[in-house]
Amino acid sequence: MRIHVTDILDGDKLSSDVFNDYGLHVLSKGTKLYKSEISRLLQHHIDFVDIEERQLSTPAAHNGRTLESIVNPKWLPNVKPLYESAVKSFETFFSSAEATGKIDTDQVAEAINPLIKNLQLERDVVSMLLLLNSEDNYTYQHSVQVGMLSYYLATWMNYSQEESTRIGKAGFLHDIGKSKISDTILNKPSKLTKEEFDEVKRHAELGYHIILDSFGDESLAIGALQHHERLDGSGYPNGLSGDQIHPISKIIAVVDIYSAMISARVYQKERDLLYVLRELHRLSFSELDPVTTHTFIKHMIPNFIGKRVRLNTDEVGIIVMTHPTEFFRPLIQIEDTFIDLTIERDFEITHVYM
Repeated sequence: MRIHVTDILDGDKLSSDVFNDYGLHVLSKGTKLYKSEISRLLQHHIDFVDIEERQLSTPAAHNGRTLESIVNPKWLPNVKPLYESAVKSFETFFSSAEATGKIDTDQVAEAINPLIKNLQLERDVVSMLLLLNSEDNYTYQHSVQVGMLSYYLATWMNYSQEESTRIGKAGFLHDIGKSKISDTILNKPSKLTKEEFDEVKRHAELGYHIILDSFGDESLAIGALQHHERLDGSGYPNGLSGDQIHPISKIIAVVDIYSAMISARVYQKERDLLYVLRELHRLSFSELDPVTTHTFIKHMIPNFIGKRVRLNTDEVGIIVMTHPTEFFRPLIQIEDTFIDLTIERDFEITHVYM
């Protein structure tokens, strides 16, 4: 049974091996097709595949799910309790840091190591964070999300598993200095005064000392100290620029902004996810390290394949393929029509439905 890739249903099984136009083996006969496999086919510019005859009793046939359907993550029952446990643990860590200036290193490992281990099984980071994110406990959730994203970005930048885990840990701990800042200031719904903002900025140095005193590890502490430094020298606390900023801090800086912008907080409405990535792209030409930022965007964009979008014409379609360099101009399917935004320059995506 030969079908177009956009007609694949979750659970369809390949009846033959799939190769791309260069003869590279993409997927094996017998592979069951879900969102990640469909994304892989589209990235290799494969239009048609041969699948085994569908059985009407299969979940995919019964539900009629297609690319447009929302991902049904098999990892959620395992990851969600670990995520919620880590968020709860960070409340304890913040209380300990506030009271004693230190955190228990063994407790930190117990909270984050199982989560990182399970992250290795899931690559649809966009859907994962949306399903896990809530409006409660922003500071603690933000710490956990930055840790998760720091781990992912480190692996995408070809750090070893051991190094990526350490960078993830640095991301988890990056905001621990906020334990020493008043909740009234941190959760203020209106704009901070200059004095209040100066107080918030202290969290970078405070966190550095808490981590160093607790772990004795400069590479963990440097992420807390420098994650608000910017390449053009406009950041804090020391106004560092360029290569003065540690590579770990450059990673945490990117994901810190992403997590903050996708979250619903007391003083801001969560932003459209594609808008957030566009903003990171803009900052990569001034404040953020371009290699780090573009690596993050390049690996996040394919997760939008299968998501519904609204165009500036008010038409609604589905992203079926992303572009390796023009990140924000994918191939869109609207019913039986395909629009390549790299060619049709008058079209723009105005919203992504998640």
